[in-house]
Amino acid sequence: MNKQSQSSNDKIGIVVTVGPQQEFVKQVGGDRVNVTVMVPQGADPHTYEPLPNQMKQVQKAKIYFTVGSGIEFELAWMEKLRGINPEMKVVNTSQGIELLPNAEENTGNDPHVWVSPKNAKIMVENICTSLVEVDPEGKDYYQKNRDEYLKQLDELDQNIQQTLSGKKHTKIMVYHPSWAYFCRDYNLIQIPIESQGKEPTPQGIASMVDQARKDNITVIFVTPQFSSSNAQVIAQEIGGKVVVVDALSDNYLVNMKKVAKSFANS
Repeated sequence: MNKQSQSSNDKIGIVVTVGPQQEFVKQVGGDRVNVTVMVPQGADPHTYEPLPNQMKQVQKAKIYFTVGSGIEFELAWMEKLRGINPEMKVVNTSQGIELLPNAEENTGNDPHVWVSPKNAKIMVENICTSLVEVDPEGKDYYQKNRDEYLKQLDELDQNIQQTLSGKKHTKIMVYHPSWAYFCRDYNLIQIPIESQGKEPTPQGIASMVDQARKDNITVIFVTPQFSSSNAQVIAQEIGGKVVVVDALSDNYLVNMKKVAKSFANS
């Protein structure tokens, strides 16, 4: 135990919305923070409803780090969560990120900002700034942790660029359009099967099959939070396969390398 270690009662209660933010906060906050994720692994942030024990953590929390980019869970629940704990500091971790329009809904912003390591760096800076504000004594500790993690995010960015450098075609077919920020950074184009949050019609599936054939696409990417049955149908028609990539994994660095490899091999 180093001198920064604190008993669980002394730790700063932090709440985040999705898994990747948990890694960001833990990497900066270390053993001075206790992190609760509202949308657990495998759950859909569009529809998830928090459990009573999660509400208890919100009651005790010092800070809620929102994604802040229009993610549906926050649009539906933040007002209520603020009501439970009016003293809780609410911080938008997307502050300073250039938001892309939402391809899925044709309105609002694409909420999946964290899939870009460049955006993740901005989120980490925002997290560090707020932790220093609520816990000035930990300033040097937080800033040292932040700098180490930012270096790892730079290495991740370079790793992804190298992984994708040999990719022959730029189009990837995905069930749910979670990857716009990633595609922007690494010169890919995502073709979503889902349209405006709805499953495709039979005509929609037929048109996806045609497009996949035209663009020599042989892999359909799905996320664990959504049904893959339509993706399976398309994959069968084109003699391709379905591969799972998770935008919400709480093991961010490892997961994003894995995602890049999956895209590169498609």
